[in-house]
Amino acid sequence: MGPFQNLLSDSSSNKVDWPLIAAAVILSCLGLVTMNSFTGESTFFTRQILWLVVSLGVMFIVSRIDARVLYRSSVILTIFLVTLALLALVLVFGTVVMGAQNRFDLGLFAFQPSDPAQLVLILVLAKFFARRHMEIGHFKHILVSGAYMFAIFILLFLQPDFGSAMIVFGIWLGMVLIAGISRKHLLLVFTTGLLAASGLWMFGFADYQKERIVSFLHPLADVQGTGYNAYQSTIAVGSGGIVGKGVGYGSQSKLEFLPEYETDFIFAAFAEEWGLVGVFVLFFLFGLLFWRLLEHARFASTNFETLICSGIVIWFFAHAAIHIGMNIGLMPVTGTTIPFLSYGGSHLVTEFAALGLVLSMQRYERSVRREDMDREIEGFEDV
Repeated sequence: MGPFQNLLSDSSSNKVDWPLIAAAVILSCLGLVTMNSFTGESTFFTRQILWLVVSLGVMFIVSRIDARVLYRSSVILTIFLVTLALLALVLVFGTVVMGAQNRFDLGLFAFQPSDPAQLVLILVLAKFFARRHMEIGHFKHILVSGAYMFAIFILLFLQPDFGSAMIVFGIWLGMVLIAGISRKHLLLVFTTGLLAASGLWMFGFADYQKERIVSFLHPLADVQGTGYNAYQSTIAVGSGGIVGKGVGYGSQSKLEFLPEYETDFIFAAFAEEWGLVGVFVLFFLFGLLFWRLLEHARFASTNFETLICSGIVIWFFAHAAIHIGMNIGLMPVTGTTIPFLSYGGSHLVTEFAALGLVLSMQRYERSVRREDMDREIEGFEDV
């Protein structure tokens, strides 16, 4: 190996990214504390503890799997087709909850395939763009990648689960931007998006979805009806002040003015009890999580791993931004969870599985960034 030995050494093989794991676990624990602070009769707290234990186990198992098995296109294609099959089956055999037929009721627990579908899309797009990163300027590759996204998008939209469908679109758009789309093609994508949104408004959206968007544009028009949830959420966030009302003393949530506080509005419940200081702590933890994931993207051994880590950041960020946005009245209510904080087994297991995948890929990371290694190699060649 000579002078290149240190550049290619597997220096991360015996290391564990404890800051990454700690950020995710602390976020999950903050969610648990927020759930438990409302009433002793709620089972959300106990169930979420169980899901957290299961999720940590899944993360450990995935981290021990050789992630290089995903290099095979047949493996990625099989996972993608199974995911589409599950999303199609849930439209026939799924249980309807809050107007959406989006989960399988398995007795002891429910399984929501829309959550792992988002991670699967990241894997598919990472594989596609990694093989064609030199040809991304060809618009046909944008169309093909868009077809992968649209297959999942339309199945989610039919449930209807508009929030998850928007997350899927956000993942695709973010990964296309990372892959290197041209400005001309980017403008064409946004134009197509506007036309699609107009078509959805006229022919695709259900009445309740239109009402949510109208209530977003005019939040005080019907605070006792369609705008009630968003109105109560903004009150909860604002009433938290600088240091919050204290754990268990959130009046909006304690008196059940704030609906779905364990899932869709847990950020508002958290902000009411922990205040602005607590929100800064929350943002710091998410920032730590994103930073560690981006560091893994920088030191990844191939473009495939770089795109996976970057896609996971986009996925988590999209969830957090949309969830917080709808909690403070900046976005329409779409029923979107916030990573690690919200109640729910399917999304929590999937999120920790994604971290396990990153930890698995860490064993093959380079000791320096690829661009630094290239400059180092050029230096040796000049000698």
